[in-house]
Amino acid sequence: MAKIGRFKNDRARAAYLAVYDEMAARSPIPFDEQRVETSFGTTHISRFGSGDATPLVLLHPVGGNGAGWAPVIEGLSADRVVYAPDTIGTPGKSVQTAPITAAADFGTWLDETLAGLGVDRAHLLGYSDGGWQAAVAGLHNAKRLASVTLVETGGVLKIRWSVLLRIMRFAVAPTERNMRRLNRWLMPGVEVSELDVRAARASVGYRRQLPWGTVLTDAELGSFTIPSLWVFGSESVLVRPAAAAARRVRDRVPAAEVEVFDGLGHGLFFANADIVVPRIVDFLRRHDG
Repeated sequence: MAKIGRFKNDRARAAYLAVYDEMAARSPIPFDEQRVETSFGTTHISRFGSGDATPLVLLHPVGGNGAGWAPVIEGLSADRVVYAPDTIGTPGKSVQTAPITAAADFGTWLDETLAGLGVDRAHLLGYSDGGWQAAVAGLHNAKRLASVTLVETGGVLKIRWSVLLRIMRFAVAPTERNMRRLNRWLMPGVEVSELDVRAARASVGYRRQLPWGTVLTDAELGSFTIPSLWVFGSESVLVRPAAAAARRVRDRVPAAEVEVFDGLGHGLFFANADIVVPRIVDFLRRHDG
């Protein structure tokens, strides 16, 4: 029987949500919080910014949440509303009540979330694991999507087992020392605060029950017809080699834009926001409407 994600107990939930609120307080701009009912449960969304440009929806990486966009949110919301949900089935304020068992379910969940917000048209951006979720949402339920931006997304190349094993070691022993070592390797340039360490530890109290990303087939990439921007760092240890990922996207995805930032790693979105965000905003503005 398919399972749903949940906190191990009320104590684990309270501990994580206390840290969550501290993370939300780091936002450089004001925001409000909304909740939308979907067939998979209640989705919690943080709403940033204002403006008449087409709204943007952000899907966070593993270990992230809707409160974790402080390095990039000001630039992304300069002329538009930005919605940052806690992906259903991950640690946060969303509450899963029905299982997500297939890639297409992410598309259904996102479409229902947008419908509940009253959003008929939106850009979608996903980072890392959130990039894979954004990609499959774009493949399976794109009727509300103006574009998709995929930053260091899984699903283009197979992730090496050595990378997965290194990440799993931290999950087994989430000490501050191990987190800082993992971060220096995986997300170079992204500073880890004491709050980040506490958030990572608290997230262990959540039992995730979501499908993990798989490599998209040539046919799936070829059916990606909405405007898309694929962003990679040349030194990424997750999407490696980045040149091969970029080549596969250019060869298979119709009219895709591909940007490989030389010398940057998997953490480029947060560590190098001054370079990466303007490129994304330019893409969004060209596909507004």
